[in-house]
Amino acid sequence: MDINYFKSTRILDGGMGQELLIKGLKPKGTLWSAHALIDESCHQMVIDAHLDFINAGAEVIVTSTFTARRNRLIQNDCEKYFEQINIKAVELAQKARDISKKEILIAGGLPNQKQTYESNLGKDLDSIEKNFYDQAKILKNGIDFFYLDVMSSGLECEIALKTIGSFNLPVLVGVHLRDNGQLPSGEKIEDIVKNYKNKNWLGIIMACVSPKAYEAVTNNLKKIDIPYGFKLNAFKKIPDGYTVASKDAWGNAGNPNTVLGINTELNESKFYEYAKKFMENGATILGGCCEIRPSHIKEISKLK
Repeated sequence: MDINYFKSTRILDGGMGQELLIKGLKPKGTLWSAHALIDESCHQMVIDAHLDFINAGAEVIVTSTFTARRNRLIQNDCEKYFEQINIKAVELAQKARDISKKEILIAGGLPNQKQTYESNLGKDLDSIEKNFYDQAKILKNGIDFFYLDVMSSGLECEIALKTIGSFNLPVLVGVHLRDNGQLPSGEKIEDIVKNYKNKNWLGIIMACVSPKAYEAVTNNLKKIDIPYGFKLNAFKKIPDGYTVASKDAWGNAGNPNTVLGINTELNESKFYEYAKKFMENGATILGGCCEIRPSHIKEISKLK
């Protein structure tokens, strides 16, 4: 693909996991969207969710692989499905693209391999590297580029970029920011670009963040020489220094919003206002994350 693709304004999709739950996916443990990949009867639901975002104006869809990472599957006694469901996620995204008959790009979602929003990777970095590599190796066939989804430290970016380097595919880097504008590791966005950018970078986005977190770095973003943007999150409270990725935290509900709530103020019109403001500040990569629905994406697609 064109390495300059994101230098023009592009619309990404929204939150697949929450959209699947809204469509009727029955939660199971902390599998979240991975359950829809394991259960064959839910495959059409995944295709339909992708199509809803495409029809709303998304030009890029992300494979539904955020919880198809090995650690989350192990947590739910489902590791045996690892290869199968990562392959299936790409296939379902391709089917949605083909049905739409539109020029849609598929991003291979490569999530953090430890805990979401957590910068402490522990001491076993080799296993994290292996898990990144194993998932990326499966996803690389049939995608247009990798999307590093919710990286929480420079080290996490470094490991992920190292493991996908041999596949020689472009990459969009998605880093998580707290409301103070810093990664959970305490690093700044410009540190990540300066220290880890390579020739395969398509751009960098603030991933799964509140509007407040993005606003905190608007001036910093103007200083980086690379396309940038966001996937805004509509949870009411995004964890600050702890993870929700545990069965105890989620209980039997299996839905993150039972713990994190929903930011009802971030409705479609408000989402449009933020996107327009951030676009005027230089953002060219516009999209959503958890609780951002096709109706939200439809609104910001008007900015094209």
